[in-house]
Amino acid sequence: MPLTRAQKATGPEAGETVPPAVDLVLGASACCLACVFTNPLEVVKTRLQLQGELQARGTYPRPYRGFMASVAAVARADGLWGLQKGLAAGLLYQGLMNSVRFYCYSLACQAGLTQQPGGTVVAGAVAGALGAFVGSPAYLIKTQLQAQTVAEMAVGHQHNHQTLLGALETIWRQQGLVGLWQGVGGAVPRVMVGSAAQLATFTSAKAWVQEQQWLPADSWLVALAGGMISSMAVVVVMTPFDVASTRLYNQPVDRAGRGQLYGGLINCMVKIWRQEGPLALYKGLGPAYLRLGPHTILSMLFWDELRKLAGRAQHQGT
Repeated sequence: MPLTRAQKATGPEAGETVPPAVDLVLGASACCLACVFTNPLEVVKTRLQLQGELQARGTYPRPYRGFMASVAAVARADGLWGLQKGLAAGLLYQGLMNSVRFYCYSLACQAGLTQQPGGTVVAGAVAGALGAFVGSPAYLIKTQLQAQTVAEMAVGHQHNHQTLLGALETIWRQQGLVGLWQGVGGAVPRVMVGSAAQLATFTSAKAWVQEQQWLPADSWLVALAGGMISSMAVVVVMTPFDVASTRLYNQPVDRAGRGQLYGGLINCMVKIWRQEGPLALYKGLGPAYLRLGPHTILSMLFWDELRKLAGRAQHQGT
């Protein structure tokens, strides 16, 4: 995270700058903690985004209608634990993706790249892209597990995996190593856009709140305010890419590993626009905000507070 004017002061606040390796652990830990709380929203969002796939509005059954009704529908069909479907894969994804993302972003900050015009956005986008690529196999399995349900409530293709390890074995056996990166072409732009918006707006918003001196500079409320602003930006720019990414990850593939419904990100978005209408690119917007909002706020808040603790410990040890 770029140092704000408040952080450039001497004393413990200066110690909040932590090595990239520490940011790797802190970032991954923070996002995994957030994932535990927001995974049920991810399940609902996935079902809504797959509902009515490539069908005109009004021509398909809608087992999921709105956020609260969808939560109840998932609980009735899969039990309360069904709201935590794909949690293990989600935690693996958050750990892999965010360790890479925060490490690379911290390196960029350390090198002073984020102090250049537009540097925060570029660093966030590049760090997000690398993280998305590394974490893509976990997100693939998470999406497919969360889409699975009983026949009368099923939306999208059903892959019938039983566990995270079972899914890894099945995909590896049927499609080889490359199959684990199915859908990565949609995931990288998705996370690039979201990461750039998240990291850039969080840093700027937090610095602005600090400069207004409405809250104590070291208060967790400063990070909370920055996360609230950041979450709004993330959900607006990320949802169309999120819908397309969910479709690409969950689509059936042939023996060569080629998608049977979509040829890639652009092809997917065009098909959704033409066959479902432009608003379909914002399917699941409510759960997406309810998920991305708390996840962004919690992950950035946890990250910021953990960095403070690590920074103070580093300062006391010198």
